[in-house]
Amino acid sequence: MVNEIFAQTTQAQPVSPLSGLMPLILIFAIFYFLLIRPQIRRDKEHKKLIANLKKGDQVITTGGIFGTIVNVKPDTVELKISENTKIQLLKSCISQVIVEKTTEEKNTK
Repeated sequence: MVNEIFAQTTQAQPVSPLSGLMPLILIFAIFYFLLIRPQIRRDKEHKKLIANLKKGDQVITTGGIFGTIVNVKPDTVELKISENTKIQLLKSCISQVIVEKTTEEKNTK
């Protein structure tokens, strides 16, 4: 009698193959929205920044060097970091362009 009760309660339930993949799909979605998507956005912004570099822009390099762009070439920029010092860098080494406040914005504060 115990065997009959045990046999009735342990009947195999049909398992959907999708239920086994659901945790993996959920983990991938979390990684996409928390890691992959923000990185893609940062890469697009950096490419736009590099494409818009022009002579006279004040920039900061990835190494932390402040300077002014003297010359722009297709892959490199020439950066003036002091009176008599110019260096040549890859455009990809520019991390940000320094935007100075206009005189009107300075006077309002």
